[in-house]
Amino acid sequence: MHLIGRLRAVLFVTVIGVVAIAGEACAQVPRPWEIGMQAAHSPVQRSIESLHDLVMIIITAITVFVTALLAWVLYRYNARRNPTPSQTAHHTVVEVLWTVLPALILVVIAIPSFRLLYYEDRAPHADLTVKVTGHQWYWEYTYPDNGPIDFSSYIVPDDQLKPGQLRLLTVDNQLVLPAGKNIRLLITSGDVIHSFFIPSFGVQRYAIPGRTAETWVRVDEPGVYVGECNQICGINHDRMPISVRAVTPEAFTAWLVQAKTQFSDAGPAAPRGEPVRLAATAD
Repeated sequence: MHLIGRLRAVLFVTVIGVVAIAGEACAQVPRPWEIGMQAAHSPVQRSIESLHDLVMIIITAITVFVTALLAWVLYRYNARRNPTPSQTAHHTVVEVLWTVLPALILVVIAIPSFRLLYYEDRAPHADLTVKVTGHQWYWEYTYPDNGPIDFSSYIVPDDQLKPGQLRLLTVDNQLVLPAGKNIRLLITSGDVIHSFFIPSFGVQRYAIPGRTAETWVRVDEPGVYVGECNQICGINHDRMPISVRAVTPEAFTAWLVQAKTQFSDAGPAAPRGEPVRLAATAD
């Protein structure tokens, strides 16, 4: 009986441990030996992947054509087959083709490129606005639509990481967003140039002092998504991770209630390393 009781205790502790680290372990992060893009979790990133696939098809076709043409020239016009080389200096049709065809290819690439640039530029009907400010070396998040919520997000040092947390990608206070909503992101900097980059969302904007860049995101489903500052900004540039926790709209509303108390100007400041906990509905 004692053995059975001990086995139950071990099983219980194991299950609790797995549940505790599941959020970080299932985060959308780069994978070892990954040569493609991270999985898309927003309409913008899916549009980026579509453009990427189109360009890959075009450049693959060009590569195959040029390789075949070179092979044909080496075979058909080598010195053994042509001891007396041709003296042809000009060919009007060929010169027109190698000018017009590349121009048409560039037009085919340019049209969806410009369409994508305008698509990711801003959200005309945003459900929420979040201001992101880069600092050396942390991020500051402000929710102007929901009262005085303003907090900083620092990296968790290696010696303070808990089991299952990701090195160089874990922060004390995550950026919390509602899934399925159009979210306007206003990005700026308080000191030097940074870059707000979240691969799964297709979000990459430079944070420039004195300027405010705009973009938007709509997270497909709840989960943890990570990114980093990808503009060299000083000695601790590699210590500026971005961690986003997308939750259901109901869980986000519950989080706002807590955040207004903990992060408001009138309330107590959030101690570093003690992020606001999401309500149970977030799971």
